[in-house]
Amino acid sequence: MSFSLLYGSDGWAYVLCIAEVLTEDYSDEQTVVISSQSDTGLALGSTLVKKGGLSSGDVAAQYKFKNATVDIKFDTESNISTTLAVADILPSSKTIASWKLPDYDSGKIEIQYFHEHSSLTAAVGLNKSPALDVSATIGTPCVAFGTEASYMVSSGSFRKYNAGFSLKTPNVCASAILFDKGDAVRVSYLHHLDQLKRGLAVGEITRKFSTNENTLTVGCSYVIDPHTTVKAKLNNHGCLGALVQHELKPNSILTVSGSFNTLAMEKTPRFGLALTLKP
Repeated sequence: MSFSLLYGSDGWAYVLCIAEVLTEDYSDEQTVVISSQSDTGLALGSTLVKKGGLSSGDVAAQYKFKNATVDIKFDTESNISTTLAVADILPSSKTIASWKLPDYDSGKIEIQYFHEHSSLTAAVGLNKSPALDVSATIGTPCVAFGTEASYMVSSGSFRKYNAGFSLKTPNVCASAILFDKGDAVRVSYLHHLDQLKRGLAVGEITRKFSTNENTLTVGCSYVIDPHTTVKAKLNNHGCLGALVQHELKPNSILTVSGSFNTLAMEKTPRFGLALTLKP
């Protein structure tokens, strides 16, 4: 769980950075992404994904005009996803309407408000049994607090409620997030290894109270040069993952990743390859 909707404080940027080191771009899929953008505000993209013996893909288009953005995506499962975002209908705000066909109950309206040291997001589903989602953050560049909740209007019950905080210094960031309706807690720590901030070391422990289960994950990231980054992670269950990401040219990136279980060496390692091309 991460407060991905909360943009109001620099502190949460470090919480997301921890997640990037431990989760982002690790994959056992083969992925190719091709995109292009014109000066008129139109962007086109296509994604092909193969995992095991299954393949999927989508074609997407985005058009920006003044303070409005329209996104449309068609995938191989015959789904059509559409999003309309309009900024500054109210000062410092963004309004987003989204829906996915043929699921007519998937519609949602979302309003985001941004301030220098805080943000607030509210979203409601457009169906007979809507969920009301609310998230908020407040803080400074050194400390930030955030919370989010999802309330089912029809049943009068909460589907989820989470809360967390982060502390930041120039070279260190620590955070704690209580999630899964208070049944689990995640504590994370990030440390810059050098003054240029090319290297990162990350540690994270998650505890689920109902099962007394603990998961400890450590990871690191290092920028070899302006175009190449390596990352690795290992948890107490023996799962080791690593990747190399190289920028072939501006906005075109090749990522090679792999993972295997160090406690089950007889199992075959899994590898992933992702290629993002932007002419």
